[in-house]
Amino acid sequence: MAYHADSADLTRKEILTWDDFGRSARELAQTIADDPFEPEIVIAIARGGLLPAGALSYALGLKLADAINVEFYTDVHETLPDPVLLEPMLDAEAIKGKRLLVVDDVADSGRTLALVLELLANLGADPRSAVIYAKSASVVDPDFVWKRTDEWIVFPWSAEPPVGKTQD
Repeated sequence: MAYHADSADLTRKEILTWDDFGRSARELAQTIADDPFEPEIVIAIARGGLLPAGALSYALGLKLADAINVEFYTDVHETLPDPVLLEPMLDAEAIKGKRLLVVDDVADSGRTLALVLELLANLGADPRSAVIYAKSASVVDPDFVWKRTDEWIVFPWSAEPPVGKTQD
């Protein structure tokens, strides 16, 4: 794991490389596999949880996967007042009574994870949570965590701005 201070804002950051991500997914999957909880469906919290959920789905041999869309972060260190569920929504009947592994990249404030876990439990599912990183300020202590940190995390999938059309 590499650490550096960005000279522009002097915020300490933790850099997760693609190699680190691969290792984190395998190690987190092993922790989950060793636990008595046996998930039936992996639910990604989009967008940050999409890649971790996919990696965990493969590592755990779970073919059933879905996503729930939540908007909270609008920019670095900037959020909406509250997390907001976005359409399309999950099929509530399909997850009722199922053991769900809810996956996100980080439990930062934990408010997004709390919203999703409560929603899924209210729909009659048995949700547990898995994150690559958890922060001490999180209102939720995830069930499965690869690493705890309070630094700003730079994920490999969001380290650069979105691409645009190539200029001719």
